Amino acid sequence: MTETATSELDDSFHVFDTTLRDGAQREGINLTVADKLAIARHLDDFGVGFIEGGWPGANPRDTEFFARAQAEIAFRHAQLVAFGATRRAGAKAAEDPQVKALLASGAPVITLVAKSHDRHVELALRTTLDENLEMVRDTVAHLREQGRRVFVDCEHFFDGYRANPEYAKAVVRTAAEAGADVVILCDTNGGMLPAQVHAVVATVLADTGARLGIHAQDDTGCAVANTLAAVDAGATHVQCTANGYGERVGNANLFPVVAALELKYGKKVLPEGKLRETTRISHAIAEVVNLTPSTHQPYVGVSAFAHKAGLHASAIKVDPDLYQHIAPELVGNTMRMLVSDMAGRASIELKGKELGVDLGGDRELVGRVVARVKERELRGYTYEAADASFELLLRGEVEGRPLKYFDVESWRAIVEDRPDGTHANEATVKLWAKSERIVATAEGNGPVNALDRALRVALEKIYPQLAKLDLVDYKVRILEGKHGTQSTTRVLISTSDGSGEWSTVGVAENVIAASWQALEDAYTYGLLRAGVEPAE
Repeated sequence: MTETATSELDDSFHVFDTTLRDGAQREGINLTVADKLAIARHLDDFGVGFIEGGWPGANPRDTEFFARAQAEIAFRHAQLVAFGATRRAGAKAAEDPQVKALLASGAPVITLVAKSHDRHVELALRTTLDENLEMVRDTVAHLREQGRRVFVDCEHFFDGYRANPEYAKAVVRTAAEAGADVVILCDTNGGMLPAQVHAVVATVLADTGARLGIHAQDDTGCAVANTLAAVDAGATHVQCTANGYGERVGNANLFPVVAALELKYGKKVLPEGKLRETTRISHAIAEVVNLTPSTHQPYVGVSAFAHKAGLHASAIKVDPDLYQHIAPELVGNTMRMLVSDMAGRASIELKGKELGVDLGGDRELVGRVVARVKERELRGYTYEAADASFELLLRGEVEGRPLKYFDVESWRAIVEDRPDGTHANEATVKLWAKSERIVATAEGNGPVNALDRALRVALEKIYPQLAKLDLVDYKVRILEGKHGTQSTTRVLISTSDGSGEWSTVGVAENVIAASWQALEDAYTYGLLRAGVEPAE
């Protein structure tokens, strides 16, 4: 099924993704073949030029991935890359089983890792410096004779250059002369800084004339900066991973690198329109690897264009560019206004506009909302993480009364400690809805779960829309100010109806009461979202 990818971009600059190999080495990531296929499709859809799929022959999973990728994916933009090592010392590339496995993968491009640090050659490979150069030359030439495009990763290059610059450059020259299209300088230990990377890349480029790439680990927190410094010095091939996944603390993050190249450098490195897919692709890959997307990741995090300070909001109301380095829509993200005790009038007005609530320029109304938010945040509420609760507060102020779909008469939760060591959790809810008094009791795997079930039992016959609701996250925080069991408790609940998700907040002196407040808001907002008219 695989076809040769045809890109509207020329070959002058490469975006090379190694999420499926280097990224998969992150602690906590364990990709199945199905996961790897799904990520490959996302990366191809994003428009990267090369996708390194793994090391065929090194493990059955990677071997299977290449077989299935060839059969199941019609790559539109990317070329599939197989990763492997140069032949063994004293052997011939044509006879090396690992080299044969690279060819058998069917990948049109092969990346070879080669030692460029003299100590690694002598201590890890246990061979001579000359034999290492011959291993590079023989393997690259053999793969080129077999019709494959070859990239060479010079492992530990920057550390090797510091120890023996002439030998490190000799590896680069040997790879290029044997037919490698690009020689990648790898900061394998991740210890370099941008100025150092720039100086080394510029010197190696001038001394060897080879086409250079950069592979940066993030151990100093500089992988993205080091990658861009290498580009400034003349590198035309960048190796990255989605969301910066990788060994130890990770690799250069694909998304800020690409966004910087397109938006800051003016380089066309993605197909037309694909940059707007940045946020979606980032989050989609995070879902596949089963890691929560970083909220504060540059460009794609939900907080990347979130504004909290009242001073910022006042300026953004005049011109969003005053406190944003790009328009968030360029990378598929959105601007958000956070409501907190730092909020001013501008924050409230912009947040109302974001939520679709018309404040009509009513300064008295906005002033009341600002005062209400500050008073409630002083008591422990937080609205920057609970948009749904804030919208209910805002709409209540606009309407002059709280939005109500039901009136609670009482509720209670009982935890029974049984002689066999087990616990029973039961909750009873008494409420009025559409002039009907309802009493409902339910059991759960905890008192909050029992309350949730009892409230659902009480309301679902009258409001069938609630059947879609699902509590997807529950967080408890003990607030400062009091000690031990007398502390004020804040509960945040996230709820989904299958097509969207919202968060609500409750604050009380015990966790059950705080949870009940958040549950009430969650159900009220769910009905509002479903288009149900509030009770008169």
